[in-house]
Amino acid sequence: MAQQGVQLDRESFSCPICLDLLKDPVTTPCGHSYCMNCIKSHWDQEDGKKLHSCPQCRKTFAPRPVLLKNTMLADVVEQLKKTGLQAAAADHCYAGPEDVACDVCTGRRRKAFKSCLVCLASYCEEHLQPHYEAAPLKKHKLVEPSKKLQENICSRHDEVMKMFCRTDQQCICYLCSVDDHKGHDTVTAAAERTERQRELEGSRLNIQQRIQDREKDVKLLHQEVEAVNLSADKTVEDSEKIFTQLIRLLENRSSDVKQQVRSQQKREVSRVKELQEKLEQEIAELKRKDAELKLLSHTEDHNQFLHNYPSLSPPSESTDSTGINIRPLRYFEDVAAAVSEVRDELQDVLKGKWTNVSLAVTEVDVLLSPSQAEPTTRAGFLRYSRDITLDPNTANTRLLLSEGNRKATIMNEHQSYSSHTDRFTGWYSQVLSRESLTGRCYWEVERRGGAYVAVSYKNISRTGNSLECVFGFNDKSWALMCNKESSTFIYNTITAPVSGPPPSRVGVYLDHSAGVLSFYSVSETMTLLHRVQTTFTQPLYAGFRIYPQYENTAEFCKLN
Repeated sequence: MAQQGVQLDRESFSCPICLDLLKDPVTTPCGHSYCMNCIKSHWDQEDGKKLHSCPQCRKTFAPRPVLLKNTMLADVVEQLKKTGLQAAAADHCYAGPEDVACDVCTGRRRKAFKSCLVCLASYCEEHLQPHYEAAPLKKHKLVEPSKKLQENICSRHDEVMKMFCRTDQQCICYLCSVDDHKGHDTVTAAAERTERQRELEGSRLNIQQRIQDREKDVKLLHQEVEAVNLSADKTVEDSEKIFTQLIRLLENRSSDVKQQVRSQQKREVSRVKELQEKLEQEIAELKRKDAELKLLSHTEDHNQFLHNYPSLSPPSESTDSTGINIRPLRYFEDVAAAVSEVRDELQDVLKGKWTNVSLAVTEVDVLLSPSQAEPTTRAGFLRYSRDITLDPNTANTRLLLSEGNRKATIMNEHQSYSSHTDRFTGWYSQVLSRESLTGRCYWEVERRGGAYVAVSYKNISRTGNSLECVFGFNDKSWALMCNKESSTFIYNTITAPVSGPPPSRVGVYLDHSAGVLSFYSVSETMTLLHRVQTTFTQPLYAGFRIYPQYENTAEFCKLN
């Protein structure tokens, strides 16, 4: 038991890098100990990196720690060397239950140092010496100690199996090759080993290349995680600032309303009290005058009555109260109603725009595998379907919007839309969607008559009759033009004819981050009409341009 304790001490005070007893021991900040030269050499190899790590727990340090010799640990190692380690080392030479024992030793057998494939025996260092000194034994094949030497003996002929039968894929002895395996494809075990070794090296090279590729992938994914985290942190910080500004804006508006109401309250109460005081003064004066008249009316002396009557002054002019218009419980209620209306409008705006915020969050998508490439079936596209509506503020006055602002119809008469800076004016009957499009999106358009199915940046020109306003004739929009006879894709005035009959239903697939925009003819199958590969720098909006022929229409289809 004492020896086991000493052996445990030896392992406890060994360097994890060189596996020998600690020399000039140092301790890293994480608590692990190494030879000073071992850990310095390990960190020298990492000098190209910003971080240095512990070889055992992988904890990283920045900057590189300055290490000093652990004198207490060095003293303990020296004491162990002087006391029990020699005896423990000697005891360590003997074979345990899991070790390969020397086949020559008698009594307590030592650990085998090598095994001989010719002798089919294992030897300790002492009994191995003849293999180094005797000429015949020097030719024997020595390998690391093995418990499986007997597996090299043919069970039938009791001979060493030095041959390999490729027909039966097994090791055989020479007698087997002229007996049971006669006529088979046989070679020496060494020759087969050479062949298999080449295959093994090829496999190793392939594995090592895959390891390098995977390590590159892991590095890229690590960088992607950092990028996602940084982007998320910045977005949360920016969003909090924006919401704080909104809250402060609402608080300021609330304070303004409160101040205005209190100020108006003060003015109105002051006016009422001023009129109230005048009326109370008039009432007091009228009561005094009434008392004088009452007293005079009770005078019995006629001469005295007639003498005093003219001396009574007439009542002062009455305060005009006919203009007082009392409206019970209807003073500041209109203010609350106006605030309520603002609240409802804000809720409507948030409800309409909040979908874009939520979609912008959920559409953050790291491309991890080819399985996330563009779908090939309609069911695959429908996974990315978007509910899109038209923005009435962008509609040209020749367009009538219906079906919950999903459908646009060309009209002979101009519609009575209010003036708006987002509206398309001039000759071109165009309209854009209310929703902005980022991430992966898919929608379908049903058309009747000539129409452009388009996507556009929000900053496309809206006023006038120049081509800068027309979908497809500038660098801010992409359009598929469809009429009765043909289809054409247009971008920045450059046209590309599309083969096949013009589709009545067009499917549009957008992968904003990948810069992919695809137009499909939708029927029982999906037929690709045109695909764009570019870089989108802004959110996109879906749009229509409808030919000016009565009752031509285009409509966003309901897909959910």
